[in-house]
Amino acid sequence: MPNVHRLVAGLATVLLAASLSACASGGSVATVNGTPISKAEFDNKLESSPAALGTLQQMVREVLLDQYATQNNITISDDDIKKAEDELKANFPTGSWADMLKARGLTENDVHTFLRDKLILDKALGKDAKVTDAQIKEYFDKNHAAFDKPEQVRARHILVADLATANKVEADLKAGKDFAAEASKYSIDPGSKDKGGELGWFRRGQMVPAFDKAAFSLPVNKISAPVKSPFGYHIIQVEERQPGVKATLANTHDRIEDMLRQQQEAPLMQPFLAGLQQKANIQVSDPRFSAAFPSPPPSQPATTTSAAPAASSSP
Repeated sequence: MPNVHRLVAGLATVLLAASLSACASGGSVATVNGTPISKAEFDNKLESSPAALGTLQQMVREVLLDQYATQNNITISDDDIKKAEDELKANFPTGSWADMLKARGLTENDVHTFLRDKLILDKALGKDAKVTDAQIKEYFDKNHAAFDKPEQVRARHILVADLATANKVEADLKAGKDFAAEASKYSIDPGSKDKGGELGWFRRGQMVPAFDKAAFSLPVNKISAPVKSPFGYHIIQVEERQPGVKATLANTHDRIEDMLRQQQEAPLMQPFLAGLQQKANIQVSDPRFSAAFPSPPPSQPATTTSAAPAASSSP
């Protein structure tokens, strides 16, 4: 789904803001042959980087959104955030959501912060976004295949170089030996041998043809005979299977409505945020960041209020 990549990019921005703001002066962060690198030096380096300017702007936007929500009686509940997160997780195979967060250094709290801001924006801009059932049906008719959920399997394997070793591993496993122990001892796949041979979830076509054919024909928990591929011989065990699900207008209606609404809201977001910023009293005490929030021209003097303007009606 195209909006998933935009959301993940937004999450990365949240992470950058969190990581830069978490630094504090005092003490050292490392020593090199006894020579310390102080936290003050480290903080100064971070704060002098181009990324720091964007981080400050992001943090100010978060405060402005909080103020807007308070002034306009917008409440985002934990259930609202959980629902939004569950919808986002649905775009990831089972288990890969946690892997994605870990790979990007994100936490659940980072996700919740980002989604809360997104939901505030949705409520603020939603009154200007109109999506009809006819538009939803038209989009589904043109893109229904993109919403199909393909069949997936979760499997593990042991890869060896020759058939004799593969036959021995197969016999060991069928005699009751531990799969993870056998993988650690015999597998030549560096990416999985120390993880018990685990490969995680995958769809048809993601593996080489011989492996793919075997994995999608094996009964769950059965140990395969050796499967030859360009990499060697695999002993495969399918641990779980998820059947494919064909998309229907009924089970995709809400997702498509949300997508179309976000498409309409996207060009409105920056002007909305710029308006909050322009009408706010933002004072930058550190001269290194003076360029983050330039003063308005004389013809548009800044107001003295510190809060964002109230909307004419609650979103």
